[in-house]
Amino acid sequence: MKNLLNTIFFRSNNLNYISQSIRDLTKNTPANKIFKALNSHSSDSEVRFVGGCIRKIINKEIVNDIDMATNLDPQNVCEVLKENKIDYYETGIEHGTITALIEGYKFEITSLREDILTDGRHAKVKFSKNWKEDALRRDFTINSIYADEDGNMFDPFEGKKDLENGFVNFIGDADKRIKEDYLRILRYLRFFAHYSKHPHNPELIRKLKINIGGISKLSKERLLDELKKITHLEILEKLADDKLSSELFLIIFPELNNLKTFSKLNSKKKEIINKADFVFLLSLMIIDETDNADYFMYKFNISKKDQKRIKIIDNFFKEKIGPKAFRKENFNGIFYYNGKQAVTDILNYYLIKSKKNSENIQRLIDFYKDKTIPKMPVGAEFLMEKFNIPEGKQLGAKLKIIEAEWVKNNFQISDKQVSQIVNN
Repeated sequence: MKNLLNTIFFRSNNLNYISQSIRDLTKNTPANKIFKALNSHSSDSEVRFVGGCIRKIINKEIVNDIDMATNLDPQNVCEVLKENKIDYYETGIEHGTITALIEGYKFEITSLREDILTDGRHAKVKFSKNWKEDALRRDFTINSIYADEDGNMFDPFEGKKDLENGFVNFIGDADKRIKEDYLRILRYLRFFAHYSKHPHNPELIRKLKINIGGISKLSKERLLDELKKITHLEILEKLADDKLSSELFLIIFPELNNLKTFSKLNSKKKEIINKADFVFLLSLMIIDETDNADYFMYKFNISKKDQKRIKIIDNFFKEKIGPKAFRKENFNGIFYYNGKQAVTDILNYYLIKSKKNSENIQRLIDFYKDKTIPKMPVGAEFLMEKFNIPEGKQLGAKLKIIEAEWVKNNFQISDKQVSQIVNN
């Protein structure tokens, strides 16, 4: 028999649209397979939605990730998933998290637990059957809302009420919660920027500042992952315009010194940013004509692919840029050697940073939008046959010169020009 006290004292029938949205989430995703598998394991087994997906449904946001909690221990979860032919991998089994994979969906399933010992970044846990104890170890009231497949909610700390009233409240003692995991300082800034309808609590800000040194204990991977969740227009705008938030944010990420870029944007700039990805938005914050971008990328071990994208923008604007730089002939080389993304990044970067709305820049963006990278008409075999050039360094050098001339001349080159380069 399921925990009757939970049902009597902590479940609440919610507004119709919330319950219906939760039922739709169950019905319209393979979540129903998780519920069926885990709930039928025994008479006491149960699984519920938890955290972000419920928070987003209440706030009428798009649900893009689905977390679940269960009173089964992780070993049992694995056994049940295997029995039901559901693929999974052990995301963090020592902390009770298993990720199930069904039809392209990922479901993070975490066993109920209590944090026995914490050091500011890791926790030693004990698995539990108690939903209230699991809720107690979570960070904010708005993240400790659970719901079953039918939309019945378990909300022991009135997270729904806080969410609707625009309060971001820690569960229990904020100082204790922060010391358990210093990443919660950054999470507070994210949730405050996204959900708060009130000024900061001065006492809470004091506790955040006292503990901010603990950020140094966290891995760069966790910090970067949280930064990616923050890097969305509506959050960045509020961070940029809120003095206390921006002060704390820049203590954690001092290299993001162009945060003010996101303050008081016009509609065109907002449109660009809403379509942009993390790498482009990061470039807006770290490129400043110094080695700041290089330092950030090294510090946070940014991938080589993303480093290249940022460096192309950085190098372009480190040159003295005048109006004549933004001509088609100057971008053909960037387009050919680095691709469409590089051209779009540079032009959009200029539109965001510039105080002018340049029609010329937009025309260039539109021109390259549907353009495909052309193939050079002159190849090694042609030169070897026509001009009797042997394979080797000389052949490679001539091809590079021909290619550069072809790109410079708007991807056109005559036989006469090729002949002159070869015979020069």
